[in-house]
Amino acid sequence: MLTVAIFVDVQNVYYTVRQAYGKNFDYNKFWAQATANREVVKAFCYAIDRGDQKQREFQGILRAIGFDVKLKPFIQRSDGSAKGDWDVGIALDAMEYAEQADVIVLVSGDGDFDLLAHKIRVGYGKKVEVYGVPQLTAASLMNEASEFIAIDKALLLG
Repeated sequence: MLTVAIFVDVQNVYYTVRQAYGKNFDYNKFWAQATANREVVKAFCYAIDRGDQKQREFQGILRAIGFDVKLKPFIQRSDGSAKGDWDVGIALDAMEYAEQADVIVLVSGDGDFDLLAHKIRVGYGKKVEVYGVPQLTAASLMNEASEFIAIDKALLLG
């Protein structure tokens, strides 16, 4: 049986799905699709913690599905901009689990991950599946993926 490790950039998915479809990503449907006939080595969701109740409930749902939820505090800068970037954390974890899994699943449209996808695919010889909203996913990331899977109606709530 193939083994899989899953890495979900929660912020990226939330905003791209909302922008493209005005809906929310269905984590249950995604889990069923990404793990079908596969053994899960590890599954992470990377999120920003604003400390509100609704967010804690959402994190509980993710944990119930099977994800480990990694949180970073929400940081509001003095100029009004916000910081909450998991790119380095996702990259480090994906590199670590690339040795243990046959397939790496990355859920993000962020072009910064093109180097990561390339390294895992070429350097480790592993399959890299990227899930993203087609019109909001960097072409460079799609090109480096072994397979690009569009987040479309089938993976949305409602």
